[in-house]
Amino acid sequence: MKGRGFAVVSSYEGLDITLPQRKTAASAGYDLEAAERAVIEPQQMAMVPTGLKAYMQPDEMLTIHIRSSLAVKRGLVLMNSVGIVDADYYNNEDNEGHIYIALWNRGQEPVVIERGERIAQGIFQKYLTVTEDAAGTGSVRKGGFGSTGRA
Repeated sequence: MKGRGFAVVSSYEGLDITLPQRKTAASAGYDLEAAERAVIEPQQMAMVPTGLKAYMQPDEMLTIHIRSSLAVKRGLVLMNSVGIVDADYYNNEDNEGHIYIALWNRGQEPVVIERGERIAQGIFQKYLTVTEDAAGTGSVRKGGFGSTGRA
């Protein structure tokens, strides 16, 4: 398997999706862009597609964090505070590992997200398991978004 990185999901191929990049030498996060225009109504949530999937080693994860400019200037927050993309989410049978950004509008006015707008940052991280466990062992993922632990 390749080391780690991003790829475009098949349903967005040929649609000029930008692969995430770090913007400065010391940036930890890879900027994720909206693949489609979205309007997030006040006190509502929207699942904004990125058109991307991420591949990594079994003992790694991709954490998703909102861009501070969206939080501070536009009143948006990640619905789940910090998103976690597991290594086995890549190419799952439900949605091919498509990464969506769950944004909540805590303001009183609609917020428009334009296609190509940077909306989140992804940070690859290693994680530890308990002594009797090992990353990459156990049951196989049965679905896509929110499926960890599903039978």
